Amino acid sequence: MTSPTYQRQNFPDLIVLEPSTPADSCIIWLHGLGASGDDFVPVLPHLLQALNTTQPPVLRAIYPHAPQQPVTINGGMVMPSWYDLLATSPRRQIDGQQLSDSVQRIHTLIDQQIAAGIDSRRILLAGFSQGGAVAYETAFSYPQPLAGLMALSTYIARPLQINAANQHLPVLIAHGDYDAVVSPELGEEASLLLAQSGINAESHRYPMAHEVCLQEIQDCGRFGDRCLSTRV
Repeated sequence: MTSPTYQRQNFPDLIVLEPSTPADSCIIWLHGLGASGDDFVPVLPHLLQALNTTQPPVLRAIYPHAPQQPVTINGGMVMPSWYDLLATSPRRQIDGQQLSDSVQRIHTLIDQQIAAGIDSRRILLAGFSQGGAVAYETAFSYPQPLAGLMALSTYIARPLQINAANQHLPVLIAHGDYDAVVSPELGEEASLLLAQSGINAESHRYPMAHEVCLQEIQDCGRFGDRCLSTRV
């Protein structure tokens, strides 16, 4: 089977990497505070290499941009942010309505992919840092079963309301041992909170700071491969 080539499509609020053959799967990747969807575009080739099956999925990759808005912890500076951070110590204090708005936006994006012919069980979510907190809430509150969630260097921002459709959602948690922005303990706390709800996440730690590494992306690819191989 010939691997598809990809065309980058730029829109005001997101980037799409569209395969040359019709997509049967999709990944939606949410960036961190102050960044943009461009941050994770270079990851796709490494991710695809790990989707090494006899019938690899034809994956559409979508990278939304967070809205530009003031961030309290950064002196009110306007920057890409999924929600306002009011404080980070000892616990993150957030603008809950802005988080809800971001979750609804990604729900709508998932709805659009389903309407375009992608089965919900072939849609992966991934999020880094603040984007990961949005991905957690988006995935578990979505009313149709999704393929899986990759939560990178992130945390659960508030108690999750888990929809029955995603009670058994596969989750990968990845974190750096030396992360001084989102402490590894917050990743461990997320794993514990999920376990208390009957969800056993796959967890990985890496000798890195608040960043991503090749081994992590390869682990994400293998995780995604398992999710897409077993869910329709």
